[in-house]
This record gives sequence, structure tokens and C-alpha cells, in this order.
Amino acid sequence: MIRGAIAIFRRDFKKFAGNPFVLVFTLFMPVIYLIIFGNAMGGTISHIPIGVAQEDGSFAETPLFVSATADLLHYQPETEKPRTFDVTVFSSESSAKAALNAGNVMAVVIFPSSVSNDQAVRLYVDSSEYLVPSLIESGVRAVLAARAAPNPVYVNRMYGDIEYIQFFGVGVIVLAIFMTTMLGGGIALIRDRENGIIEGYLVTPVQRASIILGIIASGTIKAFLAGCIIFLVDIYIAGIIVDSIGTFLLILLVIFITSIGITSVVVSFASRFSAQQEYASSLAFLNLVLFMTSGAFYTVLGMPFWLRWITVINPEYYAVHALRSLILKGEGHLIGMDLVALSIFSCIAIAAGIISFRRTLE
Repeated sequence: MIRGAIAIFRRDFKKFAGNPFVLVFTLFMPVIYLIIFGNAMGGTISHIPIGVAQEDGSFAETPLFVSATADLLHYQPETEKPRTFDVTVFSSESSAKAALNAGNVMAVVIFPSSVSNDQAVRLYVDSSEYLVPSLIESGVRAVLAARAAPNPVYVNRMYGDIEYIQFFGVGVIVLAIFMTTMLGGGIALIRDRENGIIEGYLVTPVQRASIILGIIASGTIKAFLAGCIIFLVDIYIAGIIVDSIGTFLLILLVIFITSIGITSVVVSFASRFSAQQEYASSLAFLNLVLFMTSGAFYTVLGMPFWLRWITVINPEYYAVHALRSLILKGEGHLIGMDLVALSIFSCIAIAAGIISFRRTLE
């Protein structure tokens, strides 16, 4: 029995050691986890875009407005850390609120039009991001306290108090889409190739592009159904409220376009592999990079500058942003750029998948 076990051990270990691709990824992944996960979670939140203005009807800037604006611009709780706020000065209260509603800033501070100490400083804050509203409020209060300004602070959290389970629950929808398409799209393609099914397709009139498009379509439907199920679970567990049928339909649209984009990426990725082990090792890396930089776990404002650049080409970032805009804010007008980015990304991924798949068959 021992001799047989040793023989099996030698065979299996030689197989592992003989695959440099898997060996490198096995050793490489912990380092990537350290770099990506360590920087994407719990970092210092900085460069929060906020706006400042005086009440409509003000004709002259008050000393409080001038000094507090300068202090907010240079607000830095820890000297070695980057500044907390990027401040935009608006000419009127109405223009500042319009920028907040458009998503250009995450908060606006409205200072009173006179120097009277009993007039409140009003803070309107986008409360859909985790931790950011509290940081903005504490920063504004700290600046006023440093100036010994006795003005009360009125805080309006536009979307109420968002709990972390609601913040993270949106990201889980995207994770469910990725995991489903990983198994139902990529693995299915490689398994068909291993079993000779792909070669069987090639002797039929079906074009090569049709094969990859069919796999993407099937994986998209599976991912869409998984995303919808997790969305309904979110409503029940996290207490999310969808206030209109229009918003509900937009959420389904975003889930569907996200499913197309992520499935296209995964299938395009899988078309380069002929073995499930290599594919699984590589996809674990891809999942780490995409999900950790999507803002699902932690706000993107807490990531270092070099890691934020990954979000620009990360389809999951646009998916999470669009779903948060709809589910937590109910603001459908904020998702236009996200839908455009996801659509462009999907087209590029589908084209890349077709080209890659053709080359692997040559």
C-alpha cells in the first residue's frame, strides 16, 4: 500500500513540477494578493471631491467662508499623508447642488451669507460610499473648530445611512456574475475542447466566430440569471428598497450588459488555454485584480494612485458604480458613462475572443 502511494505521489508531483505555468502562479499569487489586496483595502482615503459655496443671495465672501475654504483645501489629519479633499469653489449654492446631483462632487458645504454665529453651516453629502460621508463631516467640523466658529453644522445625508452590507451587497452581484461565467463560460469552453467537441463543430457548416459567440451568449444568460438572483437576495437580506419600476428595469439592464462584458472577457481569456488547471490558476489572478479594484469591498478613493488607474480599464468598476447609482441612490441619470464603457469593453472583448479562438484552432 505504501509503495503504491509513493508511486502515485511521484507521478502527481512530477506532473505539478513539470508545469511551469501553474508552478509560477502558485508561488506568484500570494505576492499579488499582498500587493493588490493590501493596497486596495483599508488605505488612506484622500482627494475626496467636495464643493463649497455661500448661500444664494450672498454678495460678498465672509471671513468664515474664505478661511474655511482654505483650510478644507489643505486639510490633512496626518502630515505624511496626502490631502483629504479636492475643493471646488462654486459661485452659487444652486450650482454647487447641481454638481452634487450630477455626481461631480461627493459633498457641498454651504456657508451662511453673514457672519452671524447662529446661522448654520449646511453640509449635503453623498452617503452612498462607505466611510466617506463620516470623513467629510469630521473634516468640516474640525475646520470650523480650528477657526473657533460657533456656527452649528446641519448635515443632510442625501441617501440616508448606508450600512456596509448594503454597500458590499452591490459588489456581490458582480462577483456572482464573474463566478458563474467562470464556470459556465470559460470552463465549459475548455472542457469541450478537451472532450473533442470543439473539433466536432469544425466539421459542420458552423463558422468559428459562431462557436465563440454561442458560448458567450450561453454564458451571458447564465450570468444574468445568477446576477438577478443575488440582486433579489440583496433586497431581502440587506434591506435594499427599489423605489420605482423604471429603476428596477434599469438595474436588470445593467446586470445584463455587465454579464455580456464579463462573459466576453472570461471566454476570450479561456480561449487561450487547453487545460483547466492552467485556466483556473490564471483566472484566480484575473478575479483578484478586477474585483479588488472595482470598489466593491472598499472605496476607490482609499486606493493608491497607481492602483486607481486599473479602475479605468476595469469593467467591474463601471458595473459596481452603475448598480450603486441605481440601487443605493435611485439616480438613473448617473449611469450613462458606465453603460457606454461596459458596451465598448464588451465589443472589444468579443472581438478579441473571436480572434484568439481562431488562432488557437490554426
